[in-house]
Amino acid sequence: MAVSITEALDIISHTMTPLDSEILPIEIAVGRVVTQDYVAAFDLPRFNNSAMDGYAVKVSAAGQTVKCSEVIYAGDDPQMHLLQNTAIKIMTGAPVPAGCEAIVPIENVSTSDDNITLPSDIQHNGFIRMAGEDIRKGTVFLRKGEVVNAYTIASLASQGITHITVTREIKVAIFGTGDELRPHFEKIEAHQLYNSNSPMFAARSKALGCAVRFIRTSADTFEALEASIRSTLDADIIITSGGVSVGDKDFTKVAFINLGMQVHIDTINIKPGPLTIVGSIGRTVVVNLPGNPLAAMVNYELFVRAILRKMSGRTDHRHATVSTTMRSDFSVRGGKHAVVLGKFNGESFEALKTQMPGMVSPMQEAEGLILITPDVKHLEKGALVKMIPISWEFTREKKEDLYTH
Repeated sequence: MAVSITEALDIISHTMTPLDSEILPIEIAVGRVVTQDYVAAFDLPRFNNSAMDGYAVKVSAAGQTVKCSEVIYAGDDPQMHLLQNTAIKIMTGAPVPAGCEAIVPIENVSTSDDNITLPSDIQHNGFIRMAGEDIRKGTVFLRKGEVVNAYTIASLASQGITHITVTREIKVAIFGTGDELRPHFEKIEAHQLYNSNSPMFAARSKALGCAVRFIRTSADTFEALEASIRSTLDADIIITSGGVSVGDKDFTKVAFINLGMQVHIDTINIKPGPLTIVGSIGRTVVVNLPGNPLAAMVNYELFVRAILRKMSGRTDHRHATVSTTMRSDFSVRGGKHAVVLGKFNGESFEALKTQMPGMVSPMQEAEGLILITPDVKHLEKGALVKMIPISWEFTREKKEDLYTH
């Protein structure tokens, strides 16, 4: 029985589970998902320090001329105490001395030998970075389910953390099916086709941070298909394309079922590519995508991406949409829940004029997609639409309405 797009995404959310974890040095953990909360061991900054090159002063000295005979540099451990009618020269990042009530930037004073004339307005704690104002000791600064990026690593390094626990790399195995398909590095006969789907999904999966194994296209026999399946059961997810229709040689689904696949999603109410299957054999997830390239790509972006996010342990595994407008008029047949691919210039969405299920060329132009309901037959220029980005990841924790109605 066919399920809706949103039902399929709900099934993925509820049935897929995160993989186990490993410990990595923080420098090579970019793109991974942390599997525990990280709590600050100390304040950041660790001490009150100067935000500017300037002078440590008393607030009561505003408008006065004071004496300055000492200087504090970043890295110093100042033992002096700031007295009335004096100032201490201080560099950015240096600890403020005892008795300091504010920092006056160097450009706001006038100097003559050791005499410093201060401005008439000095704010209490002005230009002082207070201990813990960035990260407070005992607080969670990195939460379970968050993706590590370069700036996450800055926070970790600031706490002296060298290694973190993250979800391990997802192992993806990919193969196509079809006697007519040949690898792109071989010569083909006039009646044959190059397999463009498998290299496409291998590259896309790598771009999403997976470890990918790409095996040769399987022949359209039960024996060949089952041999290919057995050789990939050590993967976390197997992705195939083709052989899921009702033709005389469409054996892919049956071959997987023969080897114990539990089917979670059999058919999806989507155009293009309704014949998409999601299942599992033990702990290995199976996704059988359509053979038509564009249809397979659409289903990969909607469903495989969601599976990979959930397997990685991300809390924000749900698709999120960008509200934008149509750049020009676009008509569809209507009557089905459909996907429209398009380009996005940051201001509006331009639907690709030609996007048939079996095409290859539109995919390289697509930067996002919109989902439309069966009652939508025409989208006027300026109409509000909801776009799911393809060119970048845009996600959220909670479910939202993804459709343009």
